[in-house]
Amino acid sequence: MKAPGRPPRLPLVFQKYDPPVYFVTICCAKRRPLLANDEVHSSFREFALRAQQSDVAVGRYILMPDHIHVFVSGSAEFRLEQWVRMLKTVLGKTLCDLGHKPPLWQRGFFDHLVRSSESYAEKWEYVRENPVRGGWAGRSEDWPYQGEIVVIDRV
Repeated sequence: MKAPGRPPRLPLVFQKYDPPVYFVTICCAKRRPLLANDEVHSSFREFALRAQQSDVAVGRYILMPDHIHVFVSGSAEFRLEQWVRMLKTVLGKTLCDLGHKPPLWQRGFFDHLVRSSESYAEKWEYVRENPVRGGWAGRSEDWPYQGEIVVIDRV
């Protein structure tokens, strides 16, 4: 039976990509440049490493001054909305400890279901060049606020 408000073929799409890999973008409120620092990066990495205990894999990620791009995948029980809410809470605590005042985050987030290794590679190539396009790094490799926790490339 179709869930209200969901396209009838959506379960078939998710079945094909099991477990699904999501490309997620989370933005700071009013695009404030709060995220590109060692403390937030460390907090993000700790959160992502702990997530593995709950069968959540955080793949490649990049923290830009005012937004985050991350690839994430989880078990059947994984709920993306809940994971993003927890990430915002953890990073929000770090930001408050650094003296920043709410609101810290835009409401919601952007997500896209990654459908193939080509799509994953294309999306990653685009986002890893963000620091260069923004003038924060001469080469994408030089941007210190990026990495990969677990390899989750689609093959």
